[in-house]
Amino acid sequence: MEAAKGNKKPVRVIAAVCNNRGIGKDNQMPWSIPAEFQYFLNTVTRVSRPGNMNMMVWGKQCWVSHPDSTFPLPNILHAVLSKTLFTVPDHAHFLCESLDAAVRLASEPPLADLIEIIWIVGGVQVYKEAMEHPRCDLIYLTDIMAEFECDVFFPEFDKKLFEVQDSFPDVPNGIQEDNGIKYKCQVYKRKTADGAKPEEETHSIL
Repeated sequence: MEAAKGNKKPVRVIAAVCNNRGIGKDNQMPWSIPAEFQYFLNTVTRVSRPGNMNMMVWGKQCWVSHPDSTFPLPNILHAVLSKTLFTVPDHAHFLCESLDAAVRLASEPPLADLIEIIWIVGGVQVYKEAMEHPRCDLIYLTDIMAEFECDVFFPEFDKKLFEVQDSFPDVPNGIQEDNGIKYKCQVYKRKTADGAKPEEETHSIL
């Protein structure tokens, strides 16, 4: 059953891609940019009031490729997508068969009053499905301004549907540099047919 309108949660994609659209190599991040990773953490863990949470949705392979040191993350409930697993993986909170199932889980009781944003962190197929999902309103895409050898690549998305923003709250403006690598944090916002704004951006009051 579709959740009540007031409980619809925004689905947001976040990723960093290099010049060849690469996002991974041998199940690891191809680059080390501590400042950009901190930006990622700040973005996905930000909530509007203490006690609220965000849901982070992972594909199975993406989940197992992350080191245990990644966890726990404050203000985050982790949902892993898999049709072959039968038990919730270590450090995760939920196991869902599909992205739609994860969205329903976050949008219905008992989580509806707790979850603010559903963050999609990979892998490739999950990214693709998320960007085609009607609730996907924002794509946070960091442009790593260098080329790295990769074997996993970020999927194409409709640039006529999602428009890059000149500036955006809590997103650094202009070209940044860390560890000798330049990068630019960008946000693409979904256009709406009637020109109305998508669901309001959530900001921290902390």
